[in-house]
Amino acid sequence: MDNILLSFAFAFMITFFAIPIIIEVARRKKLFDEPDERKVHKMVIPTLGGLGIFGGFILATLLGAPVGSSELQYFAAAAIVIFFLGIKDDILVLSAAKKFIGQLIAAGIIIKFGGVQISNMHGFFGINTIPHLASIVLTLFTIIVIINSFNLIDGVDGLAGSLGLLTAMLFGAYFYYAGQLLYAVMAFSLAGSLIGFLIYNFSPAKIFMGDTGSLLIGLINSIMVVKFINIADSPAVSFPLEAAPAIGIAILIVPLFDTLRVFALRIFKRRSPFSPDRNHVHHFLLELGFSHTKITLLCVGTNIGFILLAFFLRSLGTTVVISLLLAISCVLIAIVYYSRPKNKLTSISNMKDKDRVINSHKILSIVPESVEAS
Repeated sequence: MDNILLSFAFAFMITFFAIPIIIEVARRKKLFDEPDERKVHKMVIPTLGGLGIFGGFILATLLGAPVGSSELQYFAAAAIVIFFLGIKDDILVLSAAKKFIGQLIAAGIIIKFGGVQISNMHGFFGINTIPHLASIVLTLFTIIVIINSFNLIDGVDGLAGSLGLLTAMLFGAYFYYAGQLLYAVMAFSLAGSLIGFLIYNFSPAKIFMGDTGSLLIGLINSIMVVKFINIADSPAVSFPLEAAPAIGIAILIVPLFDTLRVFALRIFKRRSPFSPDRNHVHHFLLELGFSHTKITLLCVGTNIGFILLAFFLRSLGTTVVISLLLAISCVLIAIVYYSRPKNKLTSISNMKDKDRVINSHKILSIVPESVEAS
């Protein structure tokens, strides 16, 4: 317990005191996101908050991790890959292809060397143990989707950080009770860093986390959810849970469902799943007139509701609970989508032309997801 509290406090202090310095340096070097007609924010905002999150997380984790944690070196290596990927994108902007390759490298490290692998479906559609190759493909897909889910949900002040804080606290608490000290330290280190960052990120934001922060949150959550799924329904742990995959999905449901939905829509329209548009849930809520703070509270509250639902219905089994989660998610997003003002345009089929579409004397232009306000 001392390791966990020390890591949490250390991560918070590093991030909290580093962010003002990062803001000042970013302003002097003009490393900020400038507003234009495509952006949500109206002032120049530094985008290097992820630097403070990474510093707090990695130092606190290394300090608090138990001696002999063999996986840690590989997790740290993957985090460093993601860090350099994100920092370069925040400063110079990377193509989607290069970002994807970097994510594959990080995912490969934690799968091959860190032992992060989904080898059992735990009864989902009657499937239990799966072949090795299918296990690697499924794990790789899971990691890539989760990494991008936090990157793409980072569209309004405080949202990605608050969702990341929720997931980190839940995973951390479970791993502590399950006796998984390394993962508990990682989770609470991330939580401490995010609290230190969110103090400066809640609307009106003084700094954004950028890809450096959102990609790191996604990477750490992908590690934790796979570990959670692998151990949670084992009778050997002190706090076993039925339908562990369903509960893991519920913990990540808001960013995960939104990303899978948007990816599916883009592929259906024969576009790259990484091409930009304004079809994320936070875009719909902005069009409904919600403020950044209300969107964050609504999304976090909804996520908590899904977690409680999955927890109390876990005896129904993995298949039934996941089906319920997806069905309710579809209903909720449909309600939000069809509640929008009719004169708002939220998607443009041909993103390459970047032509502005005029409807009811209002101009809506495309917002690239790599520069959306966080």
